[in-house]
Amino acid sequence: MLIKNIENRIKINKIVSLSAIGFAVFVVIAGFFFSYQMIKDSRKSIYVLDNGVPVLAKQTDVLLNRPVEYKAQIELFHRLFFTLAPDDAYIKENIQKSLYLIDDSGKKEYTNLREKGFYNQIVASSSMVSIHADSIRLSMEQNKFQFFGKQMITRKSSVITRKLITEGFFEDIIRSPNNPHGVLLKNWRIIDNEEISNQTKNSY
Repeated sequence: MLIKNIENRIKINKIVSLSAIGFAVFVVIAGFFFSYQMIKDSRKSIYVLDNGVPVLAKQTDVLLNRPVEYKAQIELFHRLFFTLAPDDAYIKENIQKSLYLIDDSGKKEYTNLREKGFYNQIVASSSMVSIHADSIRLSMEQNKFQFFGKQMITRKSSVITRKLITEGFFEDIIRSPNNPHGVLLKNWRIIDNEEISNQTKNSY
């Protein structure tokens, strides 16, 4: 009888010990899990300085903003590539910035325009070239885009408006100071750049 009592106590002690160990393991795992969640949530909270005052802002899901960043990158490239002034240094600086956002298809188009004397004409005629983006279409399945806009060439005596339709593909890459959106445009080409109007300026 005494032996049975001792065996029962040993079993009870064993069960209690194992239960205590199991509970302790559960508490530790739960602690790690909740700590990880707290760290993860805290990383989503960022502070933005507003006139020297830190303001709490929530970081949104990157994937939700990605299409917006694609469009911003496409618009930025076209604005840099096609915004020109009668200044060689200004043209080279803008083109250089734009080429960080695109593969060698951008360099090929730049070389093509340069060989045709396009940039020399801009400088010689003291022209200003700018663009207006009408719309940008994205195909997320194909990683393809189409840019629709207008190109304005302002000369001393006239303003020429040309249609500007281009297309290409986009690819995610590592973000850098020269490519803050982390998007590389690929296989870009100009589809339509025909003249829409040529308005003579009034001279007084």
